[in-house]
Amino acid sequence: MKKITFTLLFLMSVYTLQSQTIFGKWHSTNDDTGEIDSEIEVYEKNGKAFAKIIEIKNPARKNAVCDLCNGKNKNAPILGLNILTGLEKDGNEWSGGTILDPRNGKEYKCYIKLETPNKLKLRGYVGFSLLGKTAYWTRASE
Repeated sequence: MKKITFTLLFLMSVYTLQSQTIFGKWHSTNDDTGEIDSEIEVYEKNGKAFAKIIEIKNPARKNAVCDLCNGKNKNAPILGLNILTGLEKDGNEWSGGTILDPRNGKEYKCYIKLETPNKLKLRGYVGFSLLGKTAYWTRASE
């Protein structure tokens, strides 16, 4: 009985710790429709946070390219595109990197912060954070 209780407590603690991080899979919602339009994976590489689009919900957009992007992302497939790059942990938020909006091809400075275990706040801005836009992603169930 002790073994079963210990195993359950261990699994619950691992799940709780996992859900207390920015890393994992998240749903992005379309501002106009309010519907989930993509799934994004936030991952860590060399101590920095990155994110890429791993699923596009609209079947008609599965093969879409970032035609409004510049540089190396110009005409790159949106599926698999890295949209969040180089964020470093600063207290309870991650900042110092950029976020790419594939809908308009623009790149912004950004910071992200875990609001709740299942809600991620993203703030993209030009110049300083008062001039920007906030979006929220919800954790995708595994």
